[in-house]
Amino acid sequence: MKRLIVLSDLWGKGKSNWFVEYEKILKKHFDICFYDCCELAEIDLYDLSEEKIHFQFINGGIERAVKALLDKEKGKIDLLGFSIGGLIAWKATVDGLKVGHLSAISATRLRFEEKKPKCSINLFYGENDKYKPSEEWFRKFNIEMNIYEKQKHCFYNDKKTAIDVSKKIIEQSESL
Repeated sequence: MKRLIVLSDLWGKGKSNWFVEYEKILKKHFDICFYDCCELAEIDLYDLSEEKIHFQFINGGIERAVKALLDKEKGKIDLLGFSIGGLIAWKATVDGLKVGHLSAISATRLRFEEKKPKCSINLFYGENDKYKPSEEWFRKFNIEMNIYEKQKHCFYNDKKTAIDVSKKIIEQSESL
């Protein structure tokens, strides 16, 4: 069974109860390991405001999380990252993590990335997420856009999205 590493969004495992819907489907096809991005990044959760957590990720946390992931995972894996977890997954793969397939959902900071990982990639965004990468960015990297109509950034919390995205991850994994 393939190993699937899942990286939380910026809220970490404490607010990831929505992941249960993904896990129900994915655990039949993968050996799943869930990482809390706040723990990987050594985020101080003294203040749970989104702005302060985000600030910590942008100011060294992302780099710490990438390094921690590279230290923890040595074999070939598949990756699924949510929001900031998608960025961490992308950067770790660029830095040498052995990945067969990378899926990222609402990883808006990818719009700043200049290097593409050498693996199969699926990216998912809500149509109304104003920070998603541009169509030009997708063309530059030759990546298909998976856009969910009328959805915003946290559309991945929805059960219907979990079912659809999980099926796509399974299909992609089986085709490799």
